[in-house]
Amino acid sequence: MPVPHSDKTIGALGFALIWIGMAVVLAAFAIGGAGVQHLSLGWVILATIIGSAAIGLFMTIIGDIGIEHGLSFPVYMRAPFGTIGTHIPSVIRGFAASCWFGINTYFGSTAMNGILNILFDFDNWFLCYIIFAAAQLINTALGIKAIERFADLAAPVIIIISAWMYTTLSEKALEEGRHIWSWVENPVTGRAAITAFIVVIMSNMGFWSTLAADMPSISRFIKAPKYEKNWFKRNKASLVGNILALTVTQTFMVIIGAVSYIALKNYDPVVALQEAASGFILGVLLLMIVLAQWSTNTSANVIPAATIFSNVGGPKFPFWAGVFAAGFIGTIVQPWSLFNIIIPALLICGGVLSAIVGILFADYYLLRKRRVNVYDLYKEYGQFRYLNGFNLAGFIAWIVGGTAAYFLTNYSFVVGFLVGAVCYYFLAKYWWFQKYKQAEIEDPNEEKYLGITVGRDWRIEDNDVVPSSVVVVNTSGNANVSLD
Repeated sequence: MPVPHSDKTIGALGFALIWIGMAVVLAAFAIGGAGVQHLSLGWVILATIIGSAAIGLFMTIIGDIGIEHGLSFPVYMRAPFGTIGTHIPSVIRGFAASCWFGINTYFGSTAMNGILNILFDFDNWFLCYIIFAAAQLINTALGIKAIERFADLAAPVIIIISAWMYTTLSEKALEEGRHIWSWVENPVTGRAAITAFIVVIMSNMGFWSTLAADMPSISRFIKAPKYEKNWFKRNKASLVGNILALTVTQTFMVIIGAVSYIALKNYDPVVALQEAASGFILGVLLLMIVLAQWSTNTSANVIPAATIFSNVGGPKFPFWAGVFAAGFIGTIVQPWSLFNIIIPALLICGGVLSAIVGILFADYYLLRKRRVNVYDLYKEYGQFRYLNGFNLAGFIAWIVGGTAAYFLTNYSFVVGFLVGAVCYYFLAKYWWFQKYKQAEIEDPNEEKYLGITVGRDWRIEDNDVVPSSVVVVNTSGNANVSLD
C-alpha cells in the first residue's frame, strides 16, 4: 500500500547511515582486487567514484516514485509492464536480491565461524550460516525502523574497524615491497587501459543496479517536505544517502579490496584477514565482516526481495513470508560457489536491470511527467490491465535493451539504460498508449495525479486507492467519491 507522509520516518542522517551499512559489502572487494591487476589504485578510485556517483544519481531519479507517491517498485511496475506482467521482471529482481543475500550471508558466516574458532575452537561454517541467516531475516521481518536502529549501531563500528583494516593491509603491502599507490600486477596502456577503466566504472554501477531499479521500495519511507515542487529539495535526504554516503563508502571498500590484493594477492576478505592478523585483532576484524553483511543484507537485499514476493503472492502472502522466501532462495542457490564469477555476473546483471531503469525513467518522467493514476494501480481491471495484464511496449523495450547491454558488456549499464528508455518511449507513446489511453497522460492535472508535491497522501479503501482529500461516499462495489 502507498506509504503516507506520516509514516515516512527516515531522515537524511538515518538514510546515510543505512547506506553506510549497505555499502560496506565484501563483494565490493572483488572490484578493487580486479582493478589493480591492470590499473594503479588512483585510477581505480577515480573510476569507482564516477561509477558510484552515477548509479547514486540513477537511484535518486527512480526513487522519486517512492518519495512522491509512496509506491513500492513492484506496484509501480504495473504501469510499464501491466498488472500481471509486472511479476516477471519483479521476480527476476527478487531472485537477484536473494542471491546477494546468500553471498553476503556466506561471508558473514565464515567470519562468524572464524570468531568462534578463535574463542572456542569451534568449526562449522554451515551451522553459522543457518544461525546468521535466521538472525538477519528476523531483524528484517520486524520492519524498516528496526533496520534503521541496527544501522545506527553498526555503521560507526564498521567505519572504525574498516580504517584499522586499511592501515594493517597497507603495512603488509609495504612489507612485501609493494607500494599501494604505484603497484600494478599487469599494467596496460592505450585502448586497453581505457577499457579497464570503463570496466571498473560499469562494475560499480552493475554492483548496485538491482537497487537502482527498486529504490522506490526504500525511498517511500524517506522524509520529504509536502508542497515542495523543487526536485532537488524534495529529494534532499535521498541525494545525501544515494550519492554522498554510497560513493564514499563504496570507494573505501574498493580501496580495501585493492590493498588486500596488493598485499596478499587475494581479495577474499576472510582469507586475507586470516593471513594478515591473528588473535584478538583478527576476532575484531571478523566481527566487522559479520556486522557489514548484516546491515547490507537487510536493507539492500531482503527488503526489496520480500516486497516483490509479497506483491506476487497477494494479500495471503504477507511481508514476513516474503522475507523468509528470500532467505530460502538465497540458500538453495549455494552462494558459496558464486563469488568467483562475480565480476562478469555484475556486468550482465547490470545490463539487464539497467534496461528496466531506463523504462521506468521514460515511463515516469518523459511520458507521465511524474503524474500517476495511483487509483488504477490497485485495480485489477483498470487502465494498467492493458492486454490481458501485459504492456508489450515494456517487454519489447526490456528485451531489446537487455540484449544490447549483453553484447556490449563493457558499457552494459549505459547501453541498457539508453536503449531501454528510447525503445519504451517511442513504443509506448506512438503505439501502446494510442491503444490503451492513460488518464494522467490525457489529462496531466497536478491536483489529480501528483502526490506529496500537492500535499496528497494516497490511502486504501476497500481495495481501491483514493486521495486523502477525497471522502468515500459509498464503499460497496466501486467506490463513489466526492471532493471535500
